[in-house]
Amino acid sequence: MIAVAEAPRSQTSASRPLIAINGVRKQFRSRSGTVIDALAETSLEVAPNEFICIVGPSGCGKSTLLRMLAGLETISSGTIAIDGVPISGARRDIGLVFQSPVMLPWRTILKNVLVPAEVLKMNSAASRQRAHELLKLVGLDGFGDRYPDELSGGMRQRAAIARALMHDPNILLMDEPFGALDALTREAMNLELLRIWQASRKTVILVTHSIEEALLLADRVAVFSPRPGHIREIIDVPISRPRSAATRTDPVFIQLADKLRSYFEAKQIEGQNQNEGTVV
Repeated sequence: MIAVAEAPRSQTSASRPLIAINGVRKQFRSRSGTVIDALAETSLEVAPNEFICIVGPSGCGKSTLLRMLAGLETISSGTIAIDGVPISGARRDIGLVFQSPVMLPWRTILKNVLVPAEVLKMNSAASRQRAHELLKLVGLDGFGDRYPDELSGGMRQRAAIARALMHDPNILLMDEPFGALDALTREAMNLELLRIWQASRKTVILVTHSIEEALLLADRVAVFSPRPGHIREIIDVPISRPRSAATRTDPVFIQLADKLRSYFEAKQIEGQNQNEGTVV
């Protein structure tokens, strides 16, 4: 069974980090031959079981960094190592969750969750048992025989999280996973993700445009500058766990939210909508 346990607060000063990003840069070349700097020199260390959120304006390289971590994008310069081993391609110990759940419409939810097991040729009987346990973990017990179009957006995203956990990766990378959901569903999914993280004890890096989402979820928040993006500051979130909807009223939470907003308001980024609690 998948045991539910409180994930310990990570201590980044302890031993070697699980993820080490050192001086990473990314450049693209356009069709006209122009070199575009997508990501300026960026460094970050992430401890085991830590929950990191990355916030910043659109186009600053947040998703590019996530793709490089997943081994889906080449690195122009610098290094990324996981548990001391440099990334050289896609890895089995990483799970990915994107903004769209990307369910296969002709497969049931259970069979969608089983996709990684089939690709990796994992034991069939053990995989089905784990898939059922994961569906229970994400609150979809009894929905395994449904099809994606029979579920709400939030339920499909829960299924996507279960699928990402199917092969038991050490690291979960999440790229704006709740951005397409309505506000109420998004708040509910934030709390659901906290519960899942506490149960699964994964190391999580989540990209978001929402300041409040970042502060509710993260141990630390990495603040990105506009393109070419780089980490301008890393902010600790010294709010005890477990957290809940009431955490948003904590004076420390409110103070940190104001601090994060000030980074983007001061820059007055052209074309950026300024919504309360959100960086677009």
